[in-house]
Amino acid sequence: MAPAREDTKTMSDSLAYRSAFGNWEQRASVRTGPRRTIDSNEKVIYFPPELVPISSHPLVTAREDGTEIRLLTRRLYQYLHFTSELEALAVMPVAQLISRGVAGIDLPGNMREDAFKIVTDEAWHAQFSYDLLRQVESQSGLAAGEIGDPSFLTRLKKIGGRMDPSLRGLQDLLFCVVSETLISAILTNLPQDDRLPDGVRELVQDHALDEGKHHAYFRDFLKYFWHALSTSERRAIGPFVPELVYAFLEPDYAMFEQGLLAEGFTPEEARQIVTESYPRATVRADVAQAGRPVTRYLTELGAMDDSRTHAAFTEHKLLIG
Repeated sequence: MAPAREDTKTMSDSLAYRSAFGNWEQRASVRTGPRRTIDSNEKVIYFPPELVPISSHPLVTAREDGTEIRLLTRRLYQYLHFTSELEALAVMPVAQLISRGVAGIDLPGNMREDAFKIVTDEAWHAQFSYDLLRQVESQSGLAAGEIGDPSFLTRLKKIGGRMDPSLRGLQDLLFCVVSETLISAILTNLPQDDRLPDGVRELVQDHALDEGKHHAYFRDFLKYFWHALSTSERRAIGPFVPELVYAFLEPDYAMFEQGLLAEGFTPEEARQIVTESYPRATVRADVAQAGRPVTRYLTELGAMDDSRTHAAFTEHKLLIG
């Protein structure tokens, strides 16, 4: 990925960076955590059914042949694949630009140093996600098959294609900020769910603990990034942020349909199951709730003072009390 900007702008002295990585050597999962493994005698539910609405759809439950359980396993595969792809294709490229000092933003030296640690963390997250996927395949006997590209990749490309050529690349920086500052229900809920195998819960917990530091980092990075933009650039990029939030948080309908097709449902049935399992109003409410941190951070930076940015957040139902 090309740097967002070739020029460098000096940040205000008021933007003091406080590193959250002081104990990284002692706490990072890549430094101290063991390999998480699946015991052959453990439970066979690999994902909370409450987080997989398609598994309780009448067309699924009517089968009574284990389809529900297999869909939960496929959902874990999808999550682990999504994690590997997100880290490798969205987060690591941006963190590498920052660490090398070629992101087009003047940052403190310790902020660049921490970006190297993020690259290391994210490579480990991608690796351990793939490793666990292979373990579950072996234990469950259910092949993951071809999962396909996560939808955020296509959406990012389309967003970039609609931006002014002088701003292209900024969508990648902002999407990285979005993905690293928003906590998914999966990271929050899975570690506490004792219905799942310990290896699954422990791996997600490892990821969540690392991401706490990344959240703090990219919240600060957003301040430097926003101050580096001119007023016209802020006004141009602001209206795209809601689309980036949706690209990260909206369910990957095509991926879910693919899993249903693998279970033998027809394309029409798969589409019906996904559509009825994810009502638009529910999706919007869930995205708005999960997206609140980004909305709040940009509001604090004055982004909502721009009428077009405010209108875009309003249109996407992201401005909630």
